[in-house]
Amino acid sequence: MKLFAVAPTRILYAMAVLVIAALLLCAPEAMAASAKSYFIVGHSDFHALRKNSKKAKYRSNWEKVEKKFTRCLKASPNGEYAPKALYYIGRVHEELGIQSGLKSDFRRAVDYFGRVLARYPRHGWADDCLYRRAGIYAQRLRETDSARKDLARIIVDYPRSDMHAKAKASLKKLGKYDWAIAQVSKNGKTTASAGGSSAQKTNSSKPAASDLRPKDPSGMAHLNMVRFTSSDEYTRVVLELDGRVPYRYQVLKPNREVNRPHRLYVDLKNSRLGHDVTASTQVSDGILSSIRTGQYSKDTTRVVLDFLDLQEYKIFPLENPYRIVIDVYAPDGDTPVAAKPAPRKTTADSAYRPPNGSKKMAGDLLEQLGLTVKTIMIDPGHGGKDPGAVANGLREKDVNLTFAKLLGGKLKAKGFHVIYTRTKDVFIPLDKRTSMANAKKADLFLSIHCNANRSRSVHGLETYSLNLAKSDAAVRIAARENAVDPRSISDLQFILTDLMVNSKIKESRDLASDVQTKTIHRVRRKYSVKNQGTREAPFYVLMGARMPSVLVELGYLTNKTEAKRLKSNTYLDHLANGIVEGILAYKGKIERYAMN
Repeated sequence: MKLFAVAPTRILYAMAVLVIAALLLCAPEAMAASAKSYFIVGHSDFHALRKNSKKAKYRSNWEKVEKKFTRCLKASPNGEYAPKALYYIGRVHEELGIQSGLKSDFRRAVDYFGRVLARYPRHGWADDCLYRRAGIYAQRLRETDSARKDLARIIVDYPRSDMHAKAKASLKKLGKYDWAIAQVSKNGKTTASAGGSSAQKTNSSKPAASDLRPKDPSGMAHLNMVRFTSSDEYTRVVLELDGRVPYRYQVLKPNREVNRPHRLYVDLKNSRLGHDVTASTQVSDGILSSIRTGQYSKDTTRVVLDFLDLQEYKIFPLENPYRIVIDVYAPDGDTPVAAKPAPRKTTADSAYRPPNGSKKMAGDLLEQLGLTVKTIMIDPGHGGKDPGAVANGLREKDVNLTFAKLLGGKLKAKGFHVIYTRTKDVFIPLDKRTSMANAKKADLFLSIHCNANRSRSVHGLETYSLNLAKSDAAVRIAARENAVDPRSISDLQFILTDLMVNSKIKESRDLASDVQTKTIHRVRRKYSVKNQGTREAPFYVLMGARMPSVLVELGYLTNKTEAKRLKSNTYLDHLANGIVEGILAYKGKIERYAMN
């Protein structure tokens, strides 16, 4: 007999929401504890498998061990056990290589040791990574110079290391001791990258070649810079040239027999290789493993990207300077599902266990409905050599940065994790800003700007999301923020139609609406302000974003009244409170949607 008639779907949603709430309440401590337990189990299983020569022959057994370390990483990506888990994943692939004899296994080991060095160069195991990697280079891959450099890095960068004496002896045995030491000393000591960012450049810190010499008299363009941002699920590579060029590209499938990974090559016609572009760069993070450049023929430059894995990619050009952007995404579920951890003893606090599958369902809801609004990247527009709009004694870049920090503080107070594209007066290319958000796996992206107009009477607040421009005003503003001629926006809109398939178009539009509505309502409590509404336009800074993204125009610097307000901390405080309320409203809507 049924005592209550409740829709099964609503019961499942309610259960999922309860699970989500429980997970959020104890998330930090639980994740740290989980990471530790996964690592301990993985460490024990690894050494047990090494001692069991019979079981060690089977790849599946090593993959089971790897899954435990992978789960450790997923539980706490930036925690205490993250570098240790990466190190042991490298060890797993080294052991796989010993069993299989495949160079691809050793390459994976090299990659994971490199990830530790790139992210945690001061960690106590960094020298161990260098020593093990040197051994693989010398004994397995026959890349002796690479081995020499790794050993030299231990000698130069880690003089108190327990590996120091071993490294010295090994380097002397390999030969070219002085050469290797000189190579490492010339490049400088290892330092941690700011904020653990995986963004790196493949060229030196010298000015781009286009700044050093006039245009080639032959009319050839030059590839002046190759830069990239990479994470475990996403990579953006940008090829900067000093002129437009026709280009073609092709993806080549991996060939394990000859140890060739996924490759994507781009041929740049009518171009030559710039002097400062490195011929080959090993990448120590993410799905991208290396970048190779060369003069393929007298009028064609070729760039080859070697990937550990890829499923989806997009290539598109941008202007000023002319550059070709390559976005690559790892397959869904690239990280293998971990084996179940050892069962824990039941205590009074853990007596209740949610039904099987409820945690997975909660995770699916978080992913599918966008409930994981925890990390917000704030992008203060312009910066460094790019001042943005300048009027009435204000520079847009300064207002943007001041406001971004104010907004970030308020969002942190509401429990959000806030990261920035910049916290100082530095120049960051537009295409790099979104890629930073993708690499950091931000849940929302907010680009902060101020507006300008030839007519000083124009004023008001507006919020943009990415789409085709539907008005002349939207075209004009997009052209100004993109630093291009308005006539080129038509070309950009054609490109954009191919990029919008997987963009968060609707979600971004909803976020823009909530931010605009709440901000106007908040500011109007004290000030008279014109509501310019929400608009859509093809902004470079929003292109390729994998999360809901908006561009907020705080007001017109060219309007004396708004310029005066934007100098006022009180006014900025009202604006920031309004945007925070808009974000909370957006977050609340999607959470309520999950409950219904």
